[in-house]
Amino acid sequence: MRIIGGKLKGIRLQPPANLPVRPTTDMAKEALFNILNNRYDFENCAVLDLFCGTGNLTFEFASRDAESILAVDMDYGCVNWVKNTAKKYEFDQVEVRKGDVFKLLKQLTGAYDLIFADPPYHLPNIPQLPVLVQEQQLLKPGGLLVVEHQSNMRLNNQPGYQETRKYGNSSFSFFELS
Repeated sequence: MRIIGGKLKGIRLQPPANLPVRPTTDMAKEALFNILNNRYDFENCAVLDLFCGTGNLTFEFASRDAESILAVDMDYGCVNWVKNTAKKYEFDQVEVRKGDVFKLLKQLTGAYDLIFADPPYHLPNIPQLPVLVQEQQLLKPGGLLVVEHQSNMRLNNQPGYQETRKYGNSSFSFFELS
């Protein structure tokens, strides 16, 4: 896992091999950040990273000096890895929580500039993510929800849908919610 931009650009992180994750590929991550770089000044962004896994995206945002990042995962090993790595690199803006994302979304207050969700592809309730984000009003005006999913899944009938970008077996669907 490599940091592709920001102050830690080029650093390779070696998460434990036993974590139950499917990290976003470098190619897809580069494409995503090319899109986001044209829209956001990360230094002023509040980010919510759902299903953070190895922290691949959390650390990309932190390396780019995002103002605050809340990373959430259900796996104890993932949570510990992200906490320890954030501490090692002095990413004080990173907060990590262990929990069920779908339950947490119903409890969160506050709003984010960017919400990134990379759920396990087998979860049947992935289409609920944009609905829950909208119901809880978790996006700031001009904010963006990005859901990574299998390319054969369609989310274009969900609230706030803007577009989908395909990168091999993975796709990013973008949502702007009011």
